[in-house]
Amino acid sequence: MPPNAWPQPGVPPYGQRPSGTPPPYTRPPRTTPPWWQREGVVSRLLAVAGVAVTLTGVVMLLVLAAQAGWFGPVPRVAAGAVFSAALVAAGIRVSGRAGGRVGGIALAATGIAGGYLDVLAVTTLYGWLHPVIGLAVAFGIAAGGVALAMQWRSQPFAVLVVAGVAALSPAVTGDLALIAFLIVLMAACLPVHRRFDWPVLQIARTLPAVLATLWAVGDAVINDPAAARVLWILAGATAIALLGAVGVVDSVRRRPKDIVATVAFALSTVPLLSMPALFDRPAAAVVSGITAAALLGAAALTSATFAAPLRIPLHTRATAAVAGALALLAACVTVTADDTLPIALLAVAAGFLAVGGQAKSLLAALLGTAFGILGTGLLVTLANTETLATQRLAVDDLGFTTAIAAVLAVAVAGLGFRCLRTVAPNRDTGADSVFGVIAALIALYATTVTTVSLGVATGAEDGFVAGHSAATILWMAGATAALFSGLRLLTSAPSAAKVALVSGLLVTAAALAKLFLFDLATLDGLVRVLAFLVVGVLLLLAGTRYARAFADAAAERQENSAAE
Repeated sequence: MPPNAWPQPGVPPYGQRPSGTPPPYTRPPRTTPPWWQREGVVSRLLAVAGVAVTLTGVVMLLVLAAQAGWFGPVPRVAAGAVFSAALVAAGIRVSGRAGGRVGGIALAATGIAGGYLDVLAVTTLYGWLHPVIGLAVAFGIAAGGVALAMQWRSQPFAVLVVAGVAALSPAVTGDLALIAFLIVLMAACLPVHRRFDWPVLQIARTLPAVLATLWAVGDAVINDPAAARVLWILAGATAIALLGAVGVVDSVRRRPKDIVATVAFALSTVPLLSMPALFDRPAAAVVSGITAAALLGAAALTSATFAAPLRIPLHTRATAAVAGALALLAACVTVTADDTLPIALLAVAAGFLAVGGQAKSLLAALLGTAFGILGTGLLVTLANTETLATQRLAVDDLGFTTAIAAVLAVAVAGLGFRCLRTVAPNRDTGADSVFGVIAALIALYATTVTTVSLGVATGAEDGFVAGHSAATILWMAGATAALFSGLRLLTSAPSAAKVALVSGLLVTAAALAKLFLFDLATLDGLVRVLAFLVVGVLLLLAGTRYARAFADAAAERQENSAAE
């Protein structure tokens, strides 16, 4: 027998666990039943399927039977109405019984949606009701369904009605009538949001009308319809946006964190923002301008101090402002040509940045920055580096319009930096330096575009050369001004002084690089001499002032240490 076969002290015999050792892991028995056995899951799925199938049958009765010539119009309509009423009555009866809530909701929702589709068919398919009367009756049916859903406190009930009508209405009618009936359905759901937070209904009541209107817009763009049709589509888009605004105000005043309501409002503005595609340029500019004024005005008014009792949260105000900015962008595109579009964009950017700096509004600052980036990008596209460096291209592509845009770009750069310091005054000085350098680079480029554009616009033979000479001098003048400003603020505002000094030194380096790498090879005659003389004098002044400022600072420190 091997020696280790005998039991060792403290070692349990073979097949036994040491004392204190936990038992091996065993999977606990499954206590959660599979999904198809869970309470209410299968019943809900069957209810939804029943609603879909039954409403499809109602549509077949109203539409396909008419196409096949089965029965007469009156029996078809009467059968649909009686069947819908019977479903609602059965749903109300079943819902009061034990376990009958799901079935009652499904039956009543099917009846309400069937009645709505019946009225839709009577109005549009058979023409028995005037459209106004048909819309009023449909509104009454939808409002009754919404009231019953509120009484039962059932969001699924309301969603089933809206989704059923929205999904099957295109099979009954189309075009403008479909949009009108979906708008009525959207309006009938508005009272819900004053009492209940039903986010799914927010989207369900908005999306069908939005999609139907966008479909009509796309069809109108392709087929070039009559003016009257376009105006009706515009009226529908306006109504959708207004209903979206009313709905979001009702919701967010009671529930400030209701993001879904704001999303639904954003969706409701999409058809109105797409309207310029249906009009020629002047009319599109008017539509876009009115839309922008309404949305931006609403955002500004609800952000004002006197509007604080309205309790409109930031996410809703920001959505209105962004939608208004998109409409304003469309207006800028429609009223300008390719060469004047940067002027419009940069002018809008300057306005937003001025408002942002004055009102300390981060939202206005961001919108101004976005317009500024677009406008500056288009300006750089029109006046790229090759155009600025080549006289022939500059004469062909530059002029007074690029000069005006470039002046606005300089203003936007300055306003943007000032707005940043106003909106976010407690930020890291490193960020100040970065934004200061960016603003300085934009100003340098725009200054060059301005002077060269003005030079070639005069038509003088040496206008291109004179423009570059003026650009170099202005670069150095700006750098000197920044250095002087920074030195003046050295003791009173060190952070601002740092930004000014860094920007001034970088612009000085850029001016010297341009002077020796470009101007020396391109300029000639008196213009080149003038550029070197002026830049040299400014450098001497800046160097003298720089040395004196730091000498004064050192003397002040010595006096303070001696006094201590």
